[in-house]
Amino acid sequence: MNRMQINFTLNGKDIHLEIEPGETLLEIIRKRLGEIGTKKGCGVGECGACTVLVEGRPVDSCIYLGIWVNGNDVRTVEGLAAKDGNLSEMQEAYIEDGAVQCGFCTPGFLMSATAMKENGRKYTREEVKRALSGNFCRCTGYKKIIEATEKGLKS
Repeated sequence: MNRMQINFTLNGKDIHLEIEPGETLLEIIRKRLGEIGTKKGCGVGECGACTVLVEGRPVDSCIYLGIWVNGNDVRTVEGLAAKDGNLSEMQEAYIEDGAVQCGFCTPGFLMSATAMKENGRKYTREEVKRALSGNFCRCTGYKKIIEATEKGLKS
């Protein structure tokens, strides 16, 4: 198949790549660009470990074709901290509330929670649960994750 040229922004940096038609955004982010904070979990869009923001919207990068980001803004967990290295309010809330266990799922949860924070809406606890339901954690009962998300939304 013919390779394709894509241009997009990743964490504020302009990216120009030639990719294979079937290459996923996750493969591009991890293998081509070396941003390894985005995790490969299930590989079929069920666990949320690979969640990134495309134009501010959370997507499962393991099933999102690379060609689809052409001309778009993409943000990974590496793009949450400020340029001076200070963590985002959501990252701080997760640390303060102990919402990080083994940490494998944390980047995906942080990206979904950040999308919620950035859209400016107020969320009920049930809406927070629903918005995070695309992310799966094997270590916890989700209590601390939900509480940290609520805290981050208020800050």
